[in-house]
Amino acid sequence: MKRSEEAGYRDYVTTRMEVMRRTAYLLCRDWHLADDLVSITIGKLYRHWPRARQVEHLDAYVRRILVRTWLDEKARAWRREEPAETLPEPAVLPADDVVERLGLLELLDALPPRRRAAVVLRYYCDLSIEETAEILECSPGTVKSQTARGLDSLRALVAASQS
Repeated sequence: MKRSEEAGYRDYVTTRMEVMRRTAYLLCRDWHLADDLVSITIGKLYRHWPRARQVEHLDAYVRRILVRTWLDEKARAWRREEPAETLPEPAVLPADDVVERLGLLELLDALPPRRRAAVVLRYYCDLSIEETAEILECSPGTVKSQTARGLDSLRALVAASQS
């Protein structure tokens, strides 16, 4: 890669790192795994940077790499390990919005990976149905159904937790 291309790559990664990291965290709910996903994503981006920098919607391209990487990692058998012991309940934080956010993150954990990805891409990343379908490599109808089922599941989980 040429120096000018590498400088552009570094600038892009530096400015988008936190957004990639937060998106990865919302998908996997583990900061260490989120950092791993971002590292893999920026490595893949580096390999394809000369072509990728010419893409019209670079952020969407990178999000697609990130989501596909997470789905691939999720499918690996060694990632499906269960903890040996249950950890104690976390302390209740004083700020209501933080508690609600943490509650929502726990509810997102209950969703299957593709539904969680659809909900995160549609409502956190604020992508259109078509953009989400492109990233998930599925039809817009599948995005609509996965999103609807994901939201229905979240509503049911919220209702169950409040009763």
